[in-house]
Amino acid sequence: MKAKELKAFCLEFNAAVEEFPFGPEVSVFKVHGKLFALTALDAEPLKVNLKCEPDIAVQLRADHAGIAPGYHMNKRHWNTVTVGELPDRLVRELIEDSYDLVVAGLPKAVRLRLDRG
Repeated sequence: MKAKELKAFCLEFNAAVEEFPFGPEVSVFKVHGKLFALTALDAEPLKVNLKCEPDIAVQLRADHAGIAPGYHMNKRHWNTVTVGELPDRLVRELIEDSYDLVVAGLPKAVRLRLDRG
């Protein structure tokens, strides 16, 4: 997966937006103001921070050399994924899981609006 594909995939989710609170070089993908993915799209290698269930995060790190505790994030809840070291399908699943976790934490009224599209 290339940076352009990563960005496009993150923006496919309902109500997802890209913001630059840390400067123009760091893309922050949010849903209703809550971060679900953070990446420097110009970086080599391409990496993305993604939210993850704590127990699953530990297992993913054990199973994949391309997944590490979240850089500059709460390491219990976030992983840093080196995109080129993992199959694209897995990267997409991890991004989707991150988005879903963030949405699950939103107020019910907001989740209902998201479900209606």
